[in-house]
Amino acid sequence: MEDDGFIYVDKQDELEDLCDHLAKQAEIALDSEADNLHHFETKLCLLQLRFDGTIYLLDVTADLDLDRFWEILSGLHLIMHGSDFDLRLFEEFCGFEAKSLFDSMLASQLLGIKRIGLAALLEENFGVKIPKDSQKSDWSQRPLTPKMLKYAATDVLYLHELRDKLMARIDELGRGEWLKQRCDNQIRIAKSGFPRNDENSWRIPRSDRLDERGQAAVYELWHWRQNLSKRLDRPPFKVLGNDFIIALAEGVSEGNWEFVFEGLPQGIQRRSRQGLVDALKLGASRDVKTLPQRPPRTERRPPLSQQELDRQDVIKGYRDKLSKELEMDPTLIATRSQVAQLGRDPADLSGFLEWQKEILAPCLEGLNSQ
Repeated sequence: MEDDGFIYVDKQDELEDLCDHLAKQAEIALDSEADNLHHFETKLCLLQLRFDGTIYLLDVTADLDLDRFWEILSGLHLIMHGSDFDLRLFEEFCGFEAKSLFDSMLASQLLGIKRIGLAALLEENFGVKIPKDSQKSDWSQRPLTPKMLKYAATDVLYLHELRDKLMARIDELGRGEWLKQRCDNQIRIAKSGFPRNDENSWRIPRSDRLDERGQAAVYELWHWRQNLSKRLDRPPFKVLGNDFIIALAEGVSEGNWEFVFEGLPQGIQRRSRQGLVDALKLGASRDVKTLPQRPPRTERRPPLSQQELDRQDVIKGYRDKLSKELEMDPTLIATRSQVAQLGRDPADLSGFLEWQKEILAPCLEGLNSQ
């Protein structure tokens, strides 16, 4: 199917034609649309590609053999924006690993740009305003609406031109190698995919502040929510939000969960028919000794000594001074935890990129000699 602004691909012969053209390219603009707001599992739904002035919208939910496509794509330079989620999603979908990458979000950060979202960058550089009303759409639905298709196509329409504008500034500042290292690192970390649930995944934010009885309630409520979400094919947060889980667990701790339950919205109270009250009763009666225990930490570091705190202050001051000179966020040079890491041992540069090591070297060399 062809539109004024794009070619929609959902048939095998159309995909083969796309692959034939794709195989002749060195680089393409790429984005994706996924569904993680309407179903239990995150699904890759649509790929947007632009090259040779043409936009292709590839429907990956269609019955297509995509092996050749992914093989060709793995040999191309990709121009993307905010690629971390996309690359992790591609890894989960088919084990994809990019050859090389330009990420306009990472470039914007190195330039000290404050508003680094794609919509903000397009408005700033091209005067284009992208409506946000399709961001939370169900991209797994078919057919996609004309508005959704237009929105998807716009995501890659300006990526080549945006890359050129940002790279001109990156090169002027001599930060091309910095950007390359950040993009290469993005490809590396994406290979780990998304975090997996384990026996301690039920420990949602604020649950550790509860007593044992409250934590037992969280355990039961979280597992009830997971099972129901999977059965209903809905995201867990749409079945029962974390704030409600904590409120109910606090009620279990205080012995008044029935009162708390009565104060919940009617939509949540109706979950009682789907086992919510049973989960609460299980949480209230569960033997807390049967809860999974956190794995012991392999190493418990003592608090920083005064000498280490003094070193940390020196490093932080140097980092902050650099960030003002370079006009970029100080955490790009070293995060808070990395500053503490260097405070303990100025020679411990594990996790740092080469460009970070280089600009911190004058400060660390002096500390290493002390």
